[in-house]
Amino acid sequence: MKRRTVLLATGATAVATLAPGLATAVSKDDERAGVRRAADDALAAVYRVQPQARKAVESAAGYAAFSNFGMKLLIAGSGTGKGVAVNNKTKATTYMRMAELQAGLGFGVKKFQLVWVFETEQALNKFVDSGWEIGAQATAAAKAGAMGAAFQGAVPVSTGVWLYQVTGDSLAMELTAKGTRYYKDSELN
Repeated sequence: MKRRTVLLATGATAVATLAPGLATAVSKDDERAGVRRAADDALAAVYRVQPQARKAVESAAGYAAFSNFGMKLLIAGSGTGKGVAVNNKTKATTYMRMAELQAGLGFGVKKFQLVWVFETEQALNKFVDSGWEIGAQATAAAKAGAMGAAFQGAVPVSTGVWLYQVTGDSLAMELTAKGTRYYKDSELN
């Protein structure tokens, strides 16, 4: 009887010790699936308001899709988001995060989706490996006539890099990014 109690206690201890590790593995897989769904939703939102974007994304070297949430209260604001960067050639997926800080008067809450399109693999790799930081000086306005049909509605961020931003059911025609950083998600990769 004493031996059975010791065996049961040892088994219970082993399960209690291993269970958190098992739960963590499942929750990471669930989180990856959630991030992937959010990225797919971001792509669908862009395609809904700008159907030509599908061809741009599919023919590009790669893309990154993010779902973001931002809040601004009086003089300060912040935002967070998660997404994926995908190499269209290799189908490699990298899970990423976004963090934003901003200053200035305002009040509100905004959910928005971003789709980055990279014309070259070099631009995609730079985004994935080095992250991307946008400061207050990087304000751009979309001028549909100057970009050609493939990237109509997108904001040119740098050579060979385009950005679509959707808020609600409309394409944002101006992008103002202040203190925004994109980086690899060390917990999900």
